[in-house]
Amino acid sequence: MIKSPWIVNLVAAITLLLTNQLAMANGEIGEHVNHLSDNVEKYEEEVVWVIKKVGGIVERYEAEGAKAANSGAVVDYWEAVQFHAAIESNYIQLYAEIWQGLYGVKEAVDQQKPVADVRNEYRQLKHTLWQSLGAVKLAAVYQDKGLLEVVQLREGAPSNSVETLEAVKNRLHKAVAKFAEKAYDESSTIVHEAYLNLFEGVEGELITLNADLVEDLEKDFNVVLPKTIKSKVSTDELRGAVKTMEAKLDKAIELVKNNAKQKDVF
Repeated sequence: MIKSPWIVNLVAAITLLLTNQLAMANGEIGEHVNHLSDNVEKYEEEVVWVIKKVGGIVERYEAEGAKAANSGAVVDYWEAVQFHAAIESNYIQLYAEIWQGLYGVKEAVDQQKPVADVRNEYRQLKHTLWQSLGAVKLAAVYQDKGLLEVVQLREGAPSNSVETLEAVKNRLHKAVAKFAEKAYDESSTIVHEAYLNLFEGVEGELITLNADLVEDLEKDFNVVLPKTIKSKVSTDELRGAVKTMEAKLDKAIELVKNNAKQKDVF
């Protein structure tokens, strides 16, 4: 059976989650995220509710104009549901895309774009919400099989260099999510803290393995990402910068692992 591209990507993402699930430290993430199957029906109801409420904004915009549409309510609707925590703790990339979709609708209304453009943004948001529900349902299956770690409501410190670098990657995805929320200062702070509190702790070890790579990553942390966030570019552009940086972090992880293997030999 041929699977659609997004399903293939989703399975890959959840598979990666099995080995790299990390706690989400901020935001209202309740205990329900550790009981996904018990809450899937509720999550689905919430997705339907959000889609209906945002659809109402689109309908009012078409009938009565931007002021009557009250576009700012899209954020209130999303923050009112528990589903946002379920997707945030299981697939941060989709979480960011949802925020991007919410603001896509909001900004199209605020800029009084043609109704067709607003409906297109709404259509994309609906697709992302349903895709996200699918991700949570898949995560629920893995959770029931004991393949997902319990989501800690407070983030613990990494115990080794590999865990630290994986935590850095996770924080960068969080920064993208906050950027998509238009929380630019918080996005910048996340990047800064990932550098100071995580990366600097393994920097010395990495310098002995590949000093040029460390120099590149330092530039990414202190120049590329802050400048990109400050410029308030599209979320896709920031995600692209993070993806490039993530490839370098993966290289660093391999260097650390190989170095550990060599030490074991001797």
